[in-house]
Amino acid sequence: MTTDILTEELLTSREGIAGVIALNRPKAIHALTLGMCESMSDSLTQWAADPEVKAVWIEHSEGRGFCSGGDISLLRRSALEDEGREGQRFFFAEYRLNHQLFEYAKPVVAFMDGITMGGGVGISQPAQYRVATENTRFAMPETGIGLFPDVGGGWYLSRLEGRLGQFLALTGARLDGAECLWAGLATHYLASEDLPEAKRRIAAGHDIGAVLTALSVTPPEPKIAAHDAQIRKHFAFDTLEQVLASLEGDESEWAVRELATLRTKSPQACKVSLRQLAASLTLDTFAQNMAMEYRIGSRVLVLPDFAEGVRAVIVDKDHAPKWTPARPEEVTQERLDAIFAPLPPEEEWQPI
Repeated sequence: MTTDILTEELLTSREGIAGVIALNRPKAIHALTLGMCESMSDSLTQWAADPEVKAVWIEHSEGRGFCSGGDISLLRRSALEDEGREGQRFFFAEYRLNHQLFEYAKPVVAFMDGITMGGGVGISQPAQYRVATENTRFAMPETGIGLFPDVGGGWYLSRLEGRLGQFLALTGARLDGAECLWAGLATHYLASEDLPEAKRRIAAGHDIGAVLTALSVTPPEPKIAAHDAQIRKHFAFDTLEQVLASLEGDESEWAVRELATLRTKSPQACKVSLRQLAASLTLDTFAQNMAMEYRIGSRVLVLPDFAEGVRAVIVDKDHAPKWTPARPEEVTQERLDAIFAPLPPEEEWQPI
C-alpha cells in the first residue's frame, strides 16, 4: 500500500486490477481536506494512464462514515479571516475532483457504507457503481449551515424522479440505503459483511456489475416511498414561498414536521438551492454545472449565513442560527442575481 506521505489522510493502493482510494480521517468521519482532494486527483490521473489498472474503487479506512462532507472548519475560518480565498481554493480543487470522476474513462465503484453527506455525495454520485448498505445515511444538509447542495448536487438532485431532489436539497433529509436504491442514488444494495468479498472479486478481474448483482440482497421497504405523492405535490414549486404555503395547507403529521424543518433552514440558502436545481436542468454538461456551483460557492461562503450556520450547528451547537436575511421574502431577486452572476474570466472555474 502506498500512502499520502504528507498527511496520511488518504490511503491509496493497488489490489489486483483495481486502484483503491481509502479516506482516512476517522475522527472527522473522513471529511475531505484540500490535500485529500488533490491527492485523489493525482492518483486518478496516474491510474488513467496505467493499462494495468482496469477499475477504481473508493472506500473509507475505518469508522462509521464513508465521508461526512468537506472541511467545514477550514471553510469557516477562511470566511472569517481571509475573505474566502482559502475556501475558494478548496472548492476549486474539490469541484475538479468531482468533474474528473464524472468523466473518468475507467469504471469507478463507490462503497457508500455509512454516512455519505456533502462532499461524500460529490465523490460517490459520479461513480458508475454506487453501493449502499444497511449502514448508509445519505444527505445534502447544506441549507442548515447557510450553504447549498454543491459538489454536483445541482446536477444529481435536479434529475431525480418527481421532486425528490428539491425535497432533499431544502430539508436536508437523510435517506438510508434502501431509500437510496429506490431513489436511484445507489445502483446496488449489499450487506456490509459482503463488501470484502465484492472487493476481492473486483480485484481479481471479475465483471463489476455481475459481482455486485450476484452479491446484492433485497433491501427493506423504502420508507420515503410512502410520502412520494406529498413530495411531488408540496415541492413542485421553484419558489420557497410557494413550497411553504403548500405545506401550510396540509395538516398531516408529515407535512407539519417538514414545514417545521424548513423554517429552521437559511431562507437564502433555500432560495439559492431551488434556483440552482432549476438552472442545472438547462445546462448541457456537468462542467457547466460545476462552473455555476463555483460561482455560487464563492459568493455564499463569505455571506453571513455560512459562518453563522456553522457556529450554531458545529461550533456552539446551540442550533439557534440568526439568519441574514431572516425571512424568505427578504431574500430578493437582486440578491440572488448577484450570487449567480458570472465571475471575472480569470476567476472562473475550469476542469482539469
